[in-house]
Amino acid sequence: MVAAIELYLDVDATRRIRTLWRSLEAEGVPTLAGLLGNRHRPHVSLAAAPRLDPHAVSSALSGLEVGRGLALSMDFTGQFVGRVLWLGITPTEELLAHHRAVHERLAAAGVEVWEHYRPGRWVPHCTISMRVPNPQMAHAVRRCIEVLPLRATVTGAAVADHANDIDHRLGTAGPHEPS
Repeated sequence: MVAAIELYLDVDATRRIRTLWRSLEAEGVPTLAGLLGNRHRPHVSLAAAPRLDPHAVSSALSGLEVGRGLALSMDFTGQFVGRVLWLGITPTEELLAHHRAVHERLAAAGVEVWEHYRPGRWVPHCTISMRVPNPQMAHAVRRCIEVLPLRATVTGAAVADHANDIDHRLGTAGPHEPS
């Protein structure tokens, strides 16, 4: 199981990523579109852990417009060990400061997250597939490159644990706090 704080993208970016997912699925590459009964939507995870208490996260992030309005630029593709394919987000000072602010609040509230999502280790990305078949990796990478560059604006956020039907929207009250 994986729970995450997910940032959701504007309509155009979401549509373009869903089109990429459908194209890859039609070519035999499983994507997030088909994982867990189509519960996933295009997103960027700010933090992840085996479990996240949505109410503890909401409380820790109270008053912070989590991600809302951040401009993201997806300019490259990459892979993680285990055949995970993603669109890479060019890190900006604003994005990294916001990420750091979220993690400082989570840590102060005692909310544990995986080390590789913490500031200084996090690789900003939008996952396309969790398990690209090895013989299809080069083709899948080329297909991803075809949609780049992709610009997106964050329109909302949630604590999501799709395996457990958790989709807890994070509030948008208060000013955007980049640091």
